[in-house]
Formats: sequence, C-alpha cells, structure tokens
Amino acid sequence: MDISITPQAVTQPRAMSRAKVIFAVTLGNGMEFFDFTVYSFFAVLIGKLFFPVHDPLGQLLLSVGTFGAGFITRPLGGVMLGAYADRAGRKAAMTLTIFLMALSTGLIGLTPTYAQIGLAAPALIVLARLLQGFSAGGEVGASTTLLVEYASARTRGFYGSWQLASQGAAALFGALLATLLSAALPVESLESWGWRLPFLLGILVAPLGAFIRRRLGETHTPRAAEAPHGSVREVLGRHRTITLLGIVLTVGGTVANYIVLFYIPTYAIRILGMSMKVAMLAGVMAGLITFVSSPLFGAWSDRWGRKPLILWSRLAIIALIYPAFWLLHGWPSVGMLLAVVAVMSLLNAMSGVPTIVIMPELFPKAVRATGMAIVYSVGVALFGGFAQFIVTWLIKVTGDPLSPSWYVIGCGAASLLALWPIREFAGRELD
Repeated sequence: MDISITPQAVTQPRAMSRAKVIFAVTLGNGMEFFDFTVYSFFAVLIGKLFFPVHDPLGQLLLSVGTFGAGFITRPLGGVMLGAYADRAGRKAAMTLTIFLMALSTGLIGLTPTYAQIGLAAPALIVLARLLQGFSAGGEVGASTTLLVEYASARTRGFYGSWQLASQGAAALFGALLATLLSAALPVESLESWGWRLPFLLGILVAPLGAFIRRRLGETHTPRAAEAPHGSVREVLGRHRTITLLGIVLTVGGTVANYIVLFYIPTYAIRILGMSMKVAMLAGVMAGLITFVSSPLFGAWSDRWGRKPLILWSRLAIIALIYPAFWLLHGWPSVGMLLAVVAVMSLLNAMSGVPTIVIMPELFPKAVRATGMAIVYSVGVALFGGFAQFIVTWLIKVTGDPLSPSWYVIGCGAASLLALWPIREFAGRELD
C-alpha cells in the first residue's frame, strides 16, 4: 500500500548559481543548529549560572529542559510560518525567520545571570528558547521546500541533503568555537563572559542572511484557489494520513541525531567523568562527518531511492546503539568516544538526508511548506527536542547508564513501521 500525492510538473527558477542557492537557503537552518550545539555544550555551565539548584543532576535537568522548551513552540511556528510561506511565498517566510532566530540567540547571550537579576534570568532564557523554537519551526518548512523546488527530479536528494549538511557544518563550527573558548580562557572568564560570545555572534548573521536571501528566485506564486480552506486545514484534513506517517517517520531519525550530536557530549561529562574539552571534540567529530557525508547520501538517494537508505540505516542504528553505550560506559576513553560518535553520526546522516528530502515530497505545492513544517516540527518537538531531558530522567529513575539506548531503539522501530506505506519519490516530478 503506497500513500502519496500525485506528482505533476514543476517550474524551476535558476536566478542564482547552485552553490549560492544552497548557501542562502541553508544559512538559517545552520544558525538553528549552531545555537543548539553551543547551548548543549554549555548546558552544564548555563545550568549553574541560571538555574541554582543544589543537586547537579537536577540543575542539568532544568538546563536541558529549557533546551527542550524551545521545541514546544516549534509546531506553532511550523503551522503559522509554514502557512505564511504557502500564502506569501518561500522568500518572505525565510526572511522573517532568520531575524527571529538572531533575536532569540542574541537574547541568550545578553541575559544577566540569576545572581544578577534573580528569577528574571531563567525566565528570559526560557523566553529566548521559546522564540527560537517558533522561528525554527517555520524555517525548516520554507527553506527545505524551496531547495527541493529549485532542484530537478534527478537532483532533489542532493539539493535537500544540504539542509542536513548545514546542520553538520553549524555543529562543527559551534563545537570548534566552544572548544577554542574553553581552551583559551580561564574558567572564571569562561563563566563570566566567554560562553556568551557564540550566542552574540548569531546577531551578526541575520543581516547577511537576509541580504543574500533577497536575491533568491521565488519557487511558489500562491493562488487562492490552490488551498481554498487554508493550508493548515488542507494538511490536517485532506492529507492527515500522510502527515501522521511523516511525523512518525521523522521521530526515529531525529531522536538518534539529537542523542548523538547533543546528548553524548553531556553524557561524557556527567556520566563518564570526561572533561568538557573531550566532550566538545566529540561534537567536532559529529559535525564534520555529518557535513562531509550528507551530500554523498543525498546523491545516493537520487540514484537508489530514499526508502532503502532510510531502512538500512535505521536498522543499523537500532542494532548498534545499545552496544555503543555499553562500550562507552565499559571502556570510557577518548578513542572510544570518538569511534562511537563517528559510526553513529555516519548512520544518522544516511538516515536523516533521505528523510528530510522525502518530507516535502509528500505534499502538493500549494501546501508543501505547511505540510513539511508540521511534519518536521511536531516530530522533533515531541521526541527529539526533549530527548536530552527524557534520557537524563531515565538514567536518574532507573540508575542504568545504558537506558538512553532504549529510547533510541523504541523510536527507531516505530519510524520503520511508518516507512512501509510511504511512496518512493526519487526521480519523479513534483507538481
């Protein structure tokens, strides 16, 4: 049983070179993951400065819980900004989201600590995370949709893969910057002002991103007759089955990715007793592998299909994640940490690229950005965004340091059930 939308021909603008289009579109997505990476690496420090709880694990729970709070507003941002992208065009939505991202990132960098302004400090951090989640929810729908609409039927996988590659590049840059700051600054300086620098950097990116995006060609000129009842109602009504399948499909990949990219560095510090510098090195490794391998897997998905890559990569993740945590806990060393992160990051890229490409392919053009945004933001919000909080809680409740693997396994298995009825779109024209 294949569930899909009948594809038709698409008009493809070529206003800019391929490299410029990819850079302009993926810049906002990269900003999002740069913010995530830096926040994850400084989660322990942020917990200390903004959430004064005596229990270190409780402090960490509050910090990563605030990280996850941004995902609460993702579905709202996906619905509102995705609908805006279908109504006003992809460019308009992408210009708005990049400024919202810069505002939220800058707010984290400028907020005084709890010792300086009391409860207002954690409240502002939570507000920044909520705003960041709202903007990110809309960014991914508009930008990924524009990428796949720019591409031809035979290159959509390659074009779309740069969304994940940009996440890897941003994570790599964020991890490198955090590592350099930790190595170059005394602990007192890092806690006082050094950790703020990466967040303040995000403010400078917005004007550049907006300027570059203004030169993009528009891939969608909306017509009222295309979605007469509104794109959100259209997605949740006429396309509700494929929307639900897309959300479940997203869960398996996003949980594995967030655990490896964002949680394992924290796990290495808190559970394995490694230094912050070693943990950040793992983040550098994950970002580098994701950045380098994603375009390759995108090209492979154009040649061999999206579904085979998703199937085999997720089966491998399910099979290897428990042994990975077992090896990390049994033989905690820098070499073991880097080896585990390298293997799992490669599998995550193999799984994530075809997944992020297939999501906009599921929907017709009139509601594509809305459908993509809802599928991605809901899947990430419910399971990926709170992955760090959930697995930290699992360890605290069960006392089992290997328990995070069961969360990854469960989500991965569920996502494979959703893969079966979804149609293969590689090489097919979209409407």
